[in-house]
Amino acid sequence: MELWITGGIRFARESIAFLTVFIWAASMLTSVAQAEPKALTLTVEELVTDTVVAGIREWATATVVTESLRSRNEGAGQLDQSQIDALDKQWRAETKTDDQPLITSVLANPLSSYLYRVQARSVGLFTELFVMDRNGLNVGQSSVTSDYWQGDEAKFQKTVDVGPGAIFVDAPEFHDGTQTWRVQVNMTIDNAAGQPIGAITVEVNLTELERRTLAGVGA
Repeated sequence: MELWITGGIRFARESIAFLTVFIWAASMLTSVAQAEPKALTLTVEELVTDTVVAGIREWATATVVTESLRSRNEGAGQLDQSQIDALDKQWRAETKTDDQPLITSVLANPLSSYLYRVQARSVGLFTELFVMDRNGLNVGQSSVTSDYWQGDEAKFQKTVDVGPGAIFVDAPEFHDGTQTWRVQVNMTIDNAAGQPIGAITVEVNLTELERRTLAGVGA
């Protein structure tokens, strides 16, 4: 009996030791996988082609987009920085509470509904969409953004501040949650007279775009 117990204890200790090593090895492999995400086969330039950009611009300049921007710009006018900061502060605060009048007013408008449908129809190609007015404030979006004002970021400064027809493709980033590469495609939205009235940011799932490109399926 004593021998059996001793052997059982030894077996348990060895099992625990093996399990500890196994867990450590698994965690190391996970860390390596997270530190070294799978690279894309194609470059951003090969993926975000003129054809892809033209496709985005086609739906991004729909009447609901341009009319929403015209209405917002006319209604809000040119805000000073203190007004913009106050609105952005309110938005950030609302993201942490259940009382969200400002966020709700944006998410419930026709433009946000349109952007949500565009994202859904893309079947995983677009992961986030939002439109900014000439003040750099969100007019419509497919989901809640962390902030309301984009005027201090490159997505606005390299589009609206540059002028009509401007396009800015940001650096790609790896999204740990979905293990996919993403990039933001930003462009100025112009009115019929060719004047900048706002901008749009389209976050593109590069991993999905590459899959479609290599399979010969259009974006």
